[in-house]
Amino acid sequence: MNKLIWRAGIIFLILLSLISCAAVETLTTVATEVGVQTGTISRLHGDSIRKSTAAVSKSLEDFTPEQEYYIGRSVGAIVLGKYQALADTKVNSYLNVLGQTLAQASDMPELYGGYHFLVLNSDDINAFATPGGHIFITRGLIRCCRTEDALAAVVAHEIGHIQLRHGMRAIEKGRMTEALTILAQEGAKSFGSQEVAQLTQAFGGVISDITNTMINNGYSRSYEYQADAAAVSILQRTGYNPGALTEMLGVMAKQIKPGGTDFAKTHPSPQNRIAELKESGKSFAGGETPTVRTERFTKAVGHL
Repeated sequence: MNKLIWRAGIIFLILLSLISCAAVETLTTVATEVGVQTGTISRLHGDSIRKSTAAVSKSLEDFTPEQEYYIGRSVGAIVLGKYQALADTKVNSYLNVLGQTLAQASDMPELYGGYHFLVLNSDDINAFATPGGHIFITRGLIRCCRTEDALAAVVAHEIGHIQLRHGMRAIEKGRMTEALTILAQEGAKSFGSQEVAQLTQAFGGVISDITNTMINNGYSRSYEYQADAAAVSILQRTGYNPGALTEMLGVMAKQIKPGGTDFAKTHPSPQNRIAELKESGKSFAGGETPTVRTERFTKAVGHL
């Protein structure tokens, strides 16, 4: 794939990620709002873009790690437009240390922009993982965790979604085809204003697909079960008790309200997930939780 084509795509995604949360909601007009002009794009990538439509296969592999990262940033901006970040340095630092440790034991330890973890100031019981490595955990979900092992299970589950690229797989086939086809079209020395608007709209649709799935509809049961299986592997590799995942789900089953707008709406029931884990044949044997781990967890999040 022509590097110049992808460079142009990255430019547009950077523009998307830099706009405000309010503007993210009207992504189809961002080309006008940021004042992108034909000459600007021409200066950014120089030579004309060669025609390569026939060489484009409409698949996830056509999105580069850079593009996936900037798509994730835009999705993250929408999450932060819905939820406020928790202004607690101690909790967020603790979550990042824990998250980075778990991420390094995953099947995808390295990402273009690295992993980023943030606590959301909400009583909702929920968590989100955007493409490219942005993971959000609500204060309400942390309260469901009785131990560091349980919190590690939550974070590992979200890392599982990222390494399995579930967010990107939420893109509708037609939308993906549209975005990639526009990128592959030949420009007259540069993209004109019409092509810029089309590309912005196409990528806006990509972001909308991911956001609607992640926040409003939830992933399929199979995707959630896959993320649980990935979480168990990550916990085992890092020395955490994999049984903490089923224990945490048991607590959540008592906390969530059926028909609610948070976790209950976007995930299979905890009971179904526990049953699936038990039927998977994986080992959930774990040693006794070290005292230092318990003290660390209580000190960091006990006040929540």
